[in-house]
Amino acid sequence: MDQDTQLLLQGKDLTYAKKGIGIGLLAGAAWGLDGVLMGMVLGLAPFTNNMSIFAAPLVGACLHDGFSTLWLFIHNVINGKWRDYARTLKTRPAKMIILAAILGGPIGMSGNLLGIYFAGASYTAAITAAYPAIGAILGSIFLKEKISRRVWGGIILAIIGSFIVGMVPPEGSAYPHFYLGIGLAAVAAVGWAIEGVMSTYGMDLVDSDIAIGIREATSFLVYIFAILPLFGGVAYQILSDSFTTPSGWYIALIGLVGATSILSWYRAMNMTGVGRAMGLNVTFALWSVFFGWLLNNLQVTPNLIIGVVIISLGTIFTIGNPKDLVNLRSR
Repeated sequence: MDQDTQLLLQGKDLTYAKKGIGIGLLAGAAWGLDGVLMGMVLGLAPFTNNMSIFAAPLVGACLHDGFSTLWLFIHNVINGKWRDYARTLKTRPAKMIILAAILGGPIGMSGNLLGIYFAGASYTAAITAAYPAIGAILGSIFLKEKISRRVWGGIILAIIGSFIVGMVPPEGSAYPHFYLGIGLAAVAAVGWAIEGVMSTYGMDLVDSDIAIGIREATSFLVYIFAILPLFGGVAYQILSDSFTTPSGWYIALIGLVGATSILSWYRAMNMTGVGRAMGLNVTFALWSVFFGWLLNNLQVTPNLIIGVVIISLGTIFTIGNPKDLVNLRSR
């Protein structure tokens, strides 16, 4: 390969790497907004009828993933990819993506929304922000991804900052089941970490847009046919009532935000690798504080400011120099 051709390919790889970093940051911002908005909606009727402390947030998760599935399908129709659903489902990588969907959707998303319901959005974000470290370790073991010391340091800083942001317990009795929420948020972190590794493996042969469409559809179907029936008529009553109140339609719009986030996350993992994409996505803890302050009167305290600074530094270290990624891809 002559020198001019090699420089041209490196330039394309650098542009690709920079684009992946931007998409990873978008995923974090959108997910931070998604969590804050879902926390606000779960405080509205019919999710506050006290019929079941677990059914209400799980119905919210079902609606969220259902509408996200719809938005992603529309996206793929517009881009002429809708026929790829059937073709992809026949392949072995699709089976891996479906399994990843169960771990990240019904397990991860349920843990996340139950955490938000019981402990609040910013606290849940602080706990679930630990998932990049878990995912990076699993990625290095199973996907043989090389993670530099700088990227490791960035991930660790971002996680430390997230804990500083969220680990001052709330005052008052707004969250009587606070520690239950923290535990469920930890379940979400593990589920998302495993999902990231498994879905990245599957996306070696599957378009990321189709992969995330299958992921959300799988999650929604598991909610409808396996999880909500566990709560009997209570869950379906809340589901039905949600469409007679503004809450259900709010979630329809939030589902668009969530679809944007997870679509961006899958693309970023495919473009930059599991460790780097997760390190960028972890900024959702920072964004949840910002959007909580902007939209939900979240009190800005010194620990929030310190945590935000540390998360920002960790993000800078995680992003690093895009040329490093080009060098890694060229080996």
